[in-house]
Amino acid sequence: MDIDQSLVLLGGLSPARFMSRHWQKKPLLVRGAVPDFQPLLARSALFDLAARDDVESRLVARQQGQWSFRRGPFARRSLPPLSRPGWTLLVQGADLHDSGVHRLLASFRFVPEARLDDLMISYASDGGGVGPHFDSYDVFLLQAQGRRRWRIGRQKDLSLQQGQPLMILARFEPEEEFVLEPGDMLYLPPRYAHDGIAEGECQTYSIGFRAPSRAELAREALQRLAEDAEETAGESLYADARQTATVAPGEIPAPLRQFARDALERAWADAEALDRVLGEYLTEPKANVWFDTPGVNGTMTQVVLDRRSRMMYDPRHVFINGESYRASGPDARLMRKLADERRLTPADLARASEGARGLLQSWRDAGWVHDGEEPA
Repeated sequence: MDIDQSLVLLGGLSPARFMSRHWQKKPLLVRGAVPDFQPLLARSALFDLAARDDVESRLVARQQGQWSFRRGPFARRSLPPLSRPGWTLLVQGADLHDSGVHRLLASFRFVPEARLDDLMISYASDGGGVGPHFDSYDVFLLQAQGRRRWRIGRQKDLSLQQGQPLMILARFEPEEEFVLEPGDMLYLPPRYAHDGIAEGECQTYSIGFRAPSRAELAREALQRLAEDAEETAGESLYADARQTATVAPGEIPAPLRQFARDALERAWADAEALDRVLGEYLTEPKANVWFDTPGVNGTMTQVVLDRRSRMMYDPRHVFINGESYRASGPDARLMRKLADERRLTPADLARASEGARGLLQSWRDAGWVHDGEEPA
């Protein structure tokens, strides 16, 4: 992707200009971001997804001022009638299950893969919505079907209504209002309050991003480093040849406290180990992701990542689906190209070493990559 080329998707801004002007700073409304846009999934196909055990779905409804919330899966007969106003079906991670939705999500890869999360489809009957709220992450709201009225504002009072099954702002103070039609898109930075109400039958595609907290990253790093503690911290035993007789046996000796601190510092001091566990965590597939093993043999002619595969890299490693590999030289450049472009051409494979081709074939056997085009 040429990050300096203007995009219709961003209202004529280049990705570089959008990131400097708007990303995490201020909203952007784009009329006709995707010209002549039509829903990528028919209503029946979306309802079929919501009925699956491996798809995260939620149902939100409001009747007589009272909100209700349920988690899927939902059999079609358990969904409200289409004629009933005020309900919304949310289907998370639709990009994992449809190649067209995945290609749309890839249009936003001017943001690092480590931050890009998924595409959620919100289907609503007339008057449907999820109430005024704010997200802790950036979001693009792309209208796919019908019309939705958005009210947005920089909300200082983030207190929530009590006794509700949803996180709904208690005192929403909108500053602007827009009606989005198919192909229109609204970008909102984190913590920007918004409330979207469907005007008639409506579908909205939400492109969301990951924003891990310090606590989350520390917890994951500690858990993963603990698995390699013998290697990083060492196996030497505590020794106290200079320990004297004590009159305070309940007190933990200061040298033992220092020994424990040293052990932890040794585990944290290995910068490469920290980079490795971070990459493994960021590429870990979601809990509901399963890969289909193709059961094919033979030499690969071209490679495309499965839409469910997450692949990233750092200066020393390549990461895919929670696994890490040391990489350097021409093979590292090849794998980085696969992570960036999500495919390798026959010319790329011709330059791959025997070891790299063997690794790619093992990924094919696991269903992480495909030979040729990805299955629909």
